[in-house]
Amino acid sequence: MFKVLVVEDDKNIRSLVSKYLENEGFKVSQAADGQEALEIYEEQHFDILITDVMMPIKDGNELAKSIRRHNKDIPILMLTALESIEDKEKGFVSGSDDYMVKPVDMKELVLRVKALLRRYKIATENKLDYKSLHMDFKSHVVTVKGKNIELTNKEFSLLYKLISNPNTILTRNQLINEIWGYENESFDRTVDTHIKRIREKVICKDIQLITVRGLGYKVVLI
Repeated sequence: MFKVLVVEDDKNIRSLVSKYLENEGFKVSQAADGQEALEIYEEQHFDILITDVMMPIKDGNELAKSIRRHNKDIPILMLTALESIEDKEKGFVSGSDDYMVKPVDMKELVLRVKALLRRYKIATENKLDYKSLHMDFKSHVVTVKGKNIELTNKEFSLLYKLISNPNTILTRNQLINEIWGYENESFDRTVDTHIKRIREKVICKDIQLITVRGLGYKVVLI
């Protein structure tokens, strides 16, 4: 069972978020401000932090900075009424992984929490399992239904990146920067070529590698 720390000075919102998460199977602890949250965090293990930004004593950005000094991996989701680009940038700089503007849709909140936890698990374990597909980042081994599939390092990294961000469009430039380490328009065809080879090698009914015309690619989990 995943443990969530919900930090929100508005009691009604805090209770609503906590109750919804508990109904989805999460174990939830609550805090009314950043300082109380930090004290609770230092005493217990949590898998994800959900925090408001504007709070008394210690706000969400200060809380995120404090936690990031000790834990660089735990997912942090910020909830706030502030929606300017500058406010969002401040939140991301302080250490948040995702940002939702109030009023928050509870179903979307749960989806984002699950997505963050999935990425956190992948990042910390360097392994990815989805139905018949298994990928081990350390050994660069790919298996489908227990059968090993040989991919080049670049093919492996490209597929791993896409599956780690399901239902998310990744542009060719994003993939070039992430996998090859630099940006160059002439390398668009290189990405396309690698995607074609992956499709030919990885025959798996549980995932769908989709071309988004004019943008890039995304993986849909079936």
